[in-house]
Amino acid sequence: MNTRKNPNPQGKGLVPVLQGLQKHWDTLVVPPKHIDQISIELFTSLFVLQSEFKFAPVVGNQYWMYEKAGQFRLMLVGPGEWGATLPGRCIGLCELQKDRTWTLELQPEVAADIQFMQEIDDRRLRLENMLEKAASLEEALPSCEIELGYQGRVLAFILGRSLRASMQLAGINSLSYSEAKGLLGRD
Repeated sequence: MNTRKNPNPQGKGLVPVLQGLQKHWDTLVVPPKHIDQISIELFTSLFVLQSEFKFAPVVGNQYWMYEKAGQFRLMLVGPGEWGATLPGRCIGLCELQKDRTWTLELQPEVAADIQFMQEIDDRRLRLENMLEKAASLEEALPSCEIELGYQGRVLAFILGRSLRASMQLAGINSLSYSEAKGLLGRD
């Protein structure tokens, strides 16, 4: 009897990883974007990707974010489909866009929750500080986000590539955050 543990129990060797990346890259649609749009999409996308989820999200499909005991989970099932046993407070509706950024439509009661919105503002401020400290915008984009789950890592990598391509099309990729912000008033 072989008692050796399987070092790859989920079957996520190099070939499936590369296939997953290629699947996203082949269908990526990337428009040019200004820095405010980049920073909003980066924040929202990272917030969603930091949630726990164990499925491969599909572009255009809707997913639901729930929060329980400070932990966020992305799920396939909406709040009206659970009956009386919700897996936590419903935060909102998420959707993966063609450019692999995420949108998040907060539930009205969550948007009115002062404590939750303060946490969001604090997170947004931390991201803005990180962007300001980076030598260039490209340096601040996600690439290999070890703390994320498998699907989150794949999508964070593609998100970084997508936003980099958008910034290249807009001509701001090599600029610092403050330099890119300075261009907004010149339009």
